[in-house]
Amino acid sequence: MLDELISLECQLPFGDSLLNYKVLSRKPHLFRSLTGLNLSEFDQFYAQANAKYRDYEAKRLDRPNRKHKVGAGYPFKLSLQDRLLMLMVYYRLYITSTLTGVLFDLDQSNVLKDIRKLEPLVKAILPLPKKLHDKAKRLQNIEEIEAMFPEFKAFVDATEQEIPRPKSRQKRKTHYSGKRKRHTIKTQLTVNSKGLIVHKSRHVRGSMHDYVLYKHSHPKLPDKVRAGYDLGYLGIKADFPKHNCVLPIKRKNPGRGKVGVRAPELSAEQKAFNKQLASERAVVEHTNSRVKKFLIWGSEFRNRTKRYDIMTDIVSGLINFRILGSLII
Repeated sequence: MLDELISLECQLPFGDSLLNYKVLSRKPHLFRSLTGLNLSEFDQFYAQANAKYRDYEAKRLDRPNRKHKVGAGYPFKLSLQDRLLMLMVYYRLYITSTLTGVLFDLDQSNVLKDIRKLEPLVKAILPLPKKLHDKAKRLQNIEEIEAMFPEFKAFVDATEQEIPRPKSRQKRKTHYSGKRKRHTIKTQLTVNSKGLIVHKSRHVRGSMHDYVLYKHSHPKLPDKVRAGYDLGYLGIKADFPKHNCVLPIKRKNPGRGKVGVRAPELSAEQKAFNKQLASERAVVEHTNSRVKKFLIWGSEFRNRTKRYDIMTDIVSGLINFRILGSLII
């Protein structure tokens, strides 16, 4: 990848940026590596953004506390197409704003400003989990339910991301994950059998148990859809008896005071059931892997945590866009 970037730089006239759409579109495989989208997918994404940009920008600039008239100040240095490309590269590689500025010939102070001004527009275009969850709650007949949930199945799991060591002692305690041995924040995803993310919770501290997170935020699925969980959600059948759910079968503990007594082995049928469920649940593990290929979610999150849910919304929407092949839900 480095050799290809150097070769691209050698082809540029003096004064042009190293990365822009015109240059990068000549290398489709490199475009996919740097943005996470194919060239045709990005073109579709840009077309939708360009169609809505005028109204979005007018609404963004129309605020009552303005000190200057609309149109005052410097215009954006980059075109909308290149700013969207910069956002995608930043999310995919999660490089520093200094390096991003060098690549796009932009001052580092303007990199995150430009990205943050575009994020609401990007969220409005993408098939976000919230939009899909709202649609799932409105499903009426069997055909609609099966179209959104093939085989009438869904799967739930939580994923963690490391954050820098907090300065606050209280936050260091609440965000420390005993499982990861790091300070983390946690998000819960619900996917269908194709990996489409139909629900995403807000982030919580890393020390919170998966099941406690589920109690705070869980998807509302059609009754005919069966949700699959792991043993981290043990107790869900007792607390949510109306939920159509399935968990692995656990060996029964012999109880206190029986030192050295092992729990009885599961039967062959029970082991086969657990193996089948684990095989089906692999799709949610694959989705966790897919979102983390965008390194803004897969590496240590350096930005402010108040913007974390915006990031996870956009990445989840990009994954859904690639699965659906369309921005229309």
